[in-house]
Amino acid sequence: MISYPNAKVNLALNILRRRPDGFHDLQSVFLPYRGLTDILEINPSDTFSVNIEGCTWDPMSDLTVKAWKLMSDKYGITPVSIRMVKRIPVGAGLGGGSADAAFALKMMNEMFSLGLPDATLAADAATLGSDCAFFIYNRPMLAEGRGEILSDIEVNLDGYVLKVVSPEGISVSTKEAYSGVRPREACGREIPDLRAALKQPVDMWKDLLVNDFEESVFAAHPTLASIGPRLYEEGAVYASMSGSGSSFFGIFRK
Repeated sequence: MISYPNAKVNLALNILRRRPDGFHDLQSVFLPYRGLTDILEINPSDTFSVNIEGCTWDPMSDLTVKAWKLMSDKYGITPVSIRMVKRIPVGAGLGGGSADAAFALKMMNEMFSLGLPDATLAADAATLGSDCAFFIYNRPMLAEGRGEILSDIEVNLDGYVLKVVSPEGISVSTKEAYSGVRPREACGREIPDLRAALKQPVDMWKDLLVNDFEESVFAAHPTLASIGPRLYEEGAVYASMSGSGSSFFGIFRK
């Protein structure tokens, strides 16, 4: 069985507060970006195996392996072989690893005829990573909590096209991004109403939406600060860094 886990972008990302468990409460809008995908193949096998092309880490620590271990421990599925080609940049804020894990859960649910509903798969996915649950639904969602509390949100981009830019040689880990962030409540900053903002015309979003990671990430990687303005110079009506970076996206009129 083969699937094509797609990337995502964050139309906005607000860091609200640091939680007692060490995580942060956030508010974001996730949007699927299907112009960039990995390739994931999973098949039943006598013994478990994993082969990841483009992998610079221990394949056995990959989230797809953790997804299989979860399904094996919780639902008793048998071994599989996992083959994957990584095409979504790593450390780019595009959610590639989370997408791979979520797609793996969905594929094994179908492969082993488990019949698990999306809500159950999303709850399982949330234990693997904060963004993973989103990719179970893979449609525009308002994300709250650590990113695992999801609700549908309307995003109308009819007449627009999305362009993603991933600078070479710059990777930003989530840990690095969070280490320098200033939560809104601690600074007394307003928490915007993202649902209300997204109902406004797209060319107003640049005055209403923001990614709170940009401040700390730009300080650590100054060259990234020029990408958003460059997208506006090219004609974007809205541009922002995605997630914790280092990728950016621009929304252009068709």
